[in-house]
Amino acid sequence: MSHHSYIHDISRQTITVEGKTYHREEILSIPDRELKEFLEEWFNEKEFVEVQTSGSTGTPKRIKAGKKEMMNSASMTCNYLELKQGDTALLCMSLKYIGAKMMVVRALVAGLNLLVREASGHPLENISVPIDFAAMVPLQVYNSLQTKEEKEKLKQIRNLIIGGGAIHKTVEKEIRDFPHAVYSTYGMTETLSHIALRKLNEPDASSFYTPFKGIDLSVTEEGTLAIHAPLLSSQPIQTNDLADIKPDGKFLITGRIDNIINTGGVKVSIETLEELFSPYIACPFAVTSIPDNKFGEAVTLLIASSGTSLSPVSFPPQIPSAYLPKHTFFVKEIPEAGNGKTDRAQCKKLAQTLKNVNQ
Repeated sequence: MSHHSYIHDISRQTITVEGKTYHREEILSIPDRELKEFLEEWFNEKEFVEVQTSGSTGTPKRIKAGKKEMMNSASMTCNYLELKQGDTALLCMSLKYIGAKMMVVRALVAGLNLLVREASGHPLENISVPIDFAAMVPLQVYNSLQTKEEKEKLKQIRNLIIGGGAIHKTVEKEIRDFPHAVYSTYGMTETLSHIALRKLNEPDASSFYTPFKGIDLSVTEEGTLAIHAPLLSSQPIQTNDLADIKPDGKFLITGRIDNIINTGGVKVSIETLEELFSPYIACPFAVTSIPDNKFGEAVTLLIASSGTSLSPVSFPPQIPSAYLPKHTFFVKEIPEAGNGKTDRAQCKKLAQTLKNVNQ
């Protein structure tokens, strides 16, 4: 599909919401307040918009995202998914974050018909039309799978992209036989949402991400992914994600460099442990660590359980003993950073507090 139908000249862009097209002079009559505010910023004379980072890796900060770069990103996605004018796109995430802002920019660039729903846990509840394109966070997908009606609607989305957090293995399993394309996204606020997609359903499900054209990747000496994307950022972007890149350019994310627990000299990533443990823990949980005199750091498990069934988790013998939790704490809920991601810093604090209380 060619780019020629994409509009990169902001002064010529219009936005279609629920089938009604608004020119830039008419955006004040758009019913949704958040959307109206974003469009006012989009159509102003500045060359950038302000975006808040998610704060999953540290304190949330505001960064300036170039409008030209955002349009380049939008074109990459629309091109990859072959989206065309008039296709319906569901906006169901908070416009504070880049994922939702980019959804609007894709609609502006490609002439998509934007359906706007409040950012809620059940975004498909009040949807009665077919959807060509939707972006959700893992929790929204998880919730939608729990009711028969919403699961059916989820199945019918022609292109579903899931980003902003880890996708649980059980969710991946349920999606595997969906009839239309479902992708996990890789990216961050600094790359203006995603730069790569990974197919979650058959026949071409994969654990590797495929980068868009124009994205060059390399691995640093520490093993972390560096992203060179001149269309999105003038500077190379250094990530904290540990990665393996295959000769064909596809890549696998194996963990985060700041999520490594060094326990008795054995280094293991929090993500690896969470994946290992997930078949044996029915409730939401998180792995963290507590400083430990003997081991340096002790693997610690936080389990969200309101109930009385506080029985210890039993792990099978094939899990190396160094990986097993030295402490397990039952908590009301797992700390989250505003957008459904686990708040790693808060988990660490909480574990330390609970250990002090229980000593």
